[in-house]
Amino acid sequence: MFTPDPDGDLAAVPFVDIDRFMGDWFVIAAIPTRTESEAFNAVESYSLNDDGSIATVYAFRKGGFEGKLKRYTPTGFIADSRSNAVWTMQFIWPFRWDYRVIYLTRDYRHTIIGRQARDYVWIMSREPTVSDSDYKEMVAFLGAVGYRTDRLRRVPQRW
Repeated sequence: MFTPDPDGDLAAVPFVDIDRFMGDWFVIAAIPTRTESEAFNAVESYSLNDDGSIATVYAFRKGGFEGKLKRYTPTGFIADSRSNAVWTMQFIWPFRWDYRVIYLTRDYRHTIIGRQARDYVWIMSREPTVSDSDYKEMVAFLGAVGYRTDRLRRVPQRW
């Protein structure tokens, strides 16, 4: 059984089937970076490159549903090939940032991406909405692993 340690290492899930993980994920809530603090309709999309890296597209509307479309295309690199759950993301060469799958439902419907520093986090779903009970469960999980859940921002989704 998983026992969270809010002060220790931020554990990743034991295993991610990387092919199942690829595709679109709607960002439901986040402790956002400055760049995405006004995101609406945020979606993160992954596809596996031939070299094993992960082509990533993070797109959202800035400031409202009709806001300017912003698009970022970092490259993901699997840092732990046994679990496929610890990655690095490279937005600007040569810098790479910690990125880890810390929560994943068995059906690959919901996931949480965290960082060891517990500074940013993204709650994501295959659908643009989640039930209140699922959302509360994921927020409680984040609190248990040491995140300040009062910093979470719900990302408005309207499709």
